[in-house]
Amino acid sequence: MSSLVINTNLSAINAYNNLNATDNQLNNVISELSSGLQIQTAADNPAGYVISQGLEAQSNGYQQAIANAQNGVSLIQTASGALNQIESILQTMNQLATASANGATNDSNSLNANEQEFAALQNQIDQIASTTSFGTTNLLDGSFSNEVLQVGAFDYQSQQVTFSIQAVTTTALGVASTNVSINSVASAQAAMSAVQAAIATVASVEASVGAIQNQLEAVVANLTVGQQNLQAAYSQLVDVNFAEATTQFTTDQILEQSGVAMLSQAQQAPALALKLLP
Repeated sequence: MSSLVINTNLSAINAYNNLNATDNQLNNVISELSSGLQIQTAADNPAGYVISQGLEAQSNGYQQAIANAQNGVSLIQTASGALNQIESILQTMNQLATASANGATNDSNSLNANEQEFAALQNQIDQIASTTSFGTTNLLDGSFSNEVLQVGAFDYQSQQVTFSIQAVTTTALGVASTNVSINSVASAQAAMSAVQAAIATVASVEASVGAIQNQLEAVVANLTVGQQNLQAAYSQLVDVNFAEATTQFTTDQILEQSGVAMLSQAQQAPALALKLLP
């Protein structure tokens, strides 16, 4: 049987310590439930905090890389649309050159009319090539060279796409007005070959940018899956399990109420000593 003492109430001390521990647990679970996070600061779980920050950085990097790749697709689509227009113009120029090369049925008036339309189409190609841009970046005048798209979360060459778009001005295509015309049968015959070569060149450029677009779309699909997996891992590590936390909250509430009651009882125990007095 334990001694009945007044100066040191061990029962009250133990009850207080248990109540204090329960109170700390209850405060922690209230913080978790109110924030939705089981790791809020490094003090909650130092190793877990470091891992979570790395996962968050990578996930944010994936998110921005997806946006970068999607912007790249938009850029390619802008260039591709303009290339389609130039291709269509060259097909019309080829028809005009073929028509003018038919000397048996053309006179000077028809040749001049075809030449005027041909020259207008040459100017239109140069206008498209010089003004097609994505923001302030020109795409088809030859200045878009070795441009880099960051399509990953890290500074690795494997997570970067570098590409160029060949110039499609009339000079670059070999169909400039200074050296190609259809104002005579002979020049029209030469123009046919030049225009047909330009058509092949533009088709090749379109194929190149189309391949880049397919690559970027595949990158977006892969990054989207990767980001989802990273977010799931981050959530598993950082987010609170509400079912578990609410169960703990209920348990701690009961323990706190019980602890308060037992501390009250323990504090009254020394008063029993008064009954020993005569």
